[in-house]
Amino acid sequence: MTAVTDILHLLFTANLWQATLAAAVLLLLPALGGVISERSGVVNIAMEGMMLTGAFFGVVADLAWHNPLAATGVAMLAGALMATVHAVVSIQFRADQIVSGIAINIFAAGLTVFLVNRIYGLQDVGHVGQSELIPYINVPGLDQIPFLGKVLFQQNVIVYAALIILVLTHVVLFRTRLGLRIRAVGEHPQAADTAGINVFAIRYGAVITSGLLSGLSGAFLAIGISNTFVPNMTDGRGYIALAAMIFGKWTPGGAFIACLIFGLGQAIYDNNSIIHVSPYLLSMLPYLLTLIVLAGVVGRSTPPAADGLPYVPGSE
Repeated sequence: MTAVTDILHLLFTANLWQATLAAAVLLLLPALGGVISERSGVVNIAMEGMMLTGAFFGVVADLAWHNPLAATGVAMLAGALMATVHAVVSIQFRADQIVSGIAINIFAAGLTVFLVNRIYGLQDVGHVGQSELIPYINVPGLDQIPFLGKVLFQQNVIVYAALIILVLTHVVLFRTRLGLRIRAVGEHPQAADTAGINVFAIRYGAVITSGLLSGLSGAFLAIGISNTFVPNMTDGRGYIALAAMIFGKWTPGGAFIACLIFGLGQAIYDNNSIIHVSPYLLSMLPYLLTLIVLAGVVGRSTPPAADGLPYVPGSE
């Protein structure tokens, strides 16, 4: 009973919801990338590898240049490079997109461990200095609002950027000609091609965009939250982002709601020191929520009609 009371008390604290929003953004960025990629017809389960690669190269660049902005750019480029590999294999060579994604995740895990050993030996990668981390920004005036001020206006700059990207993604997908083309390519690429839309270009752009966003999430994890790199530090977040995208029915707003649910599970685990629940049990919470959500949603969610299907020009 004490544990239930502790959790209920925790749910009404601003610190928990501040942490929930930050944890949700870690998932939201790759989830938005997944929405864009799969709306164009390319399944992307490689977001885990893109995040991990971004996290590693973000830390390497920050330790070398002591510039978090430049390091974030490097992380995004690293994620985009992994996405380009996935795009070439999936779009140009029409390989199985699930197999390609899994291969990239395995490759990223092995590559980062290899590079850690080659660059830093058996020693720790090292910690990024506090002045070289992606900064937190308190919005003057608004940060003093009771409860909401701490939750919404005392956050890392990446959180604000992610919320802007969320709105932009929705607007682009559902309110612009480019978004209409992306959705057309994901639903009926043959008709889109007949209408003069370059199916390959749209799909390449969508997949690479997903890599940029996943790399940004990796940078946030490594030089915004953890201030170091640890092998496999993404810890399955790319797969949870994939689940959030499915739960959200391939829409930015739906994915955001799912990310908040998963982020809450992570935030409760991170605050386990003030509640009397086994930390091993709490560590399962984000993944347990993922399984529950997928069990309840998969089968009732309908992906874009051409999602996962390679496009062959001239085919019917």
